[in-house]
Amino acid sequence: MRAIQISNAGGPEVLNPAELPDPEPGPGELLVGVAAAGVNYIDVYQRNGTYPMAMPYVPGLEGAGRVLALGPDVTDFAVGDRVAWVEALGSYAERVTVAADKAVPVPPGVSDEVAAGLLLQGMTAHFLVNDAHPVQHGEDVLVHAAAGGVGLLLTQLAAARGARVIATVSTAEKEELARAAGAADVIRYGEVADLADAVRSLTGGAGVHAAYDSVGRSTFDASLASLRRRGMLVLFGGSSGPVPPVDPMRLNAGGSLFLTRPKLFDYIPTPEELRTRATDVFAEVVDGTLDVRIGHRYALADAATAHEDLQGRRTTGKLLLLP
Repeated sequence: MRAIQISNAGGPEVLNPAELPDPEPGPGELLVGVAAAGVNYIDVYQRNGTYPMAMPYVPGLEGAGRVLALGPDVTDFAVGDRVAWVEALGSYAERVTVAADKAVPVPPGVSDEVAAGLLLQGMTAHFLVNDAHPVQHGEDVLVHAAAGGVGLLLTQLAAARGARVIATVSTAEKEELARAAGAADVIRYGEVADLADAVRSLTGGAGVHAAYDSVGRSTFDASLASLRRRGMLVLFGGSSGPVPPVDPMRLNAGGSLFLTRPKLFDYIPTPEELRTRATDVFAEVVDGTLDVRIGHRYALADAATAHEDLQGRRTTGKLLLLP
């Protein structure tokens, strides 16, 4: 099969096309033909060594496709079923083995591309607004990188729950996308002298109830300063780099603030929670609550270009590799 292989940590140039043997499904596994694979920041962190990996390996955790074969002891799926997944390392390939308890059925009305483009980022947005900080009607929330893959979905879900979303973006095109997703106000990076002051001016000086920050190092201080008393900073990424250690007294001085650094996999630790959350986000696509924007489609061999575009903040919405 055709796949992308990494032999040593580094930049996008280490993503090398390769011909590898087809995988064989083991006990409790599915062999799936990959229709589309999602490109995510966790792939970047694994590739560059932030999250150390055993070498060599085939990257990619997320995708959607059709079941080609069943391993022993699989009873919940049949050959030909359409499935999606977010925890199957090796998804940058034509075929991948997926643990049956990590796969979810794709419902009618949801295409393979939408399923691959939705699941990881959609479930992330879902737990952010429902669990990390349960968004309430009438709240003010700040969403950084609001035109990105998670950002667009997060903005839609927060607005659907009745929150006023203040979005941050870098360009006029991204501002248009954020507003179309439901952002009430948009701040462009570089066009305000002080981001926190801009947020406070939009909230009558009070600040936001929650700040959702996937950018990290370059926005963390402004996010913290944008919170109202007892506000919550949900730091769920670090596209600009990791945040240095934080003195807890900053939370005290800022008004008894809260800080959390969650990850999706702690919010889908069991097959039951995975399927419940996936079912919810698929249903929100079917009923029109969520519009999944596929920002760009790349051939499998162009995985390095996809990573370059993602890290260069040249993208909007979801990036897919099509084997």
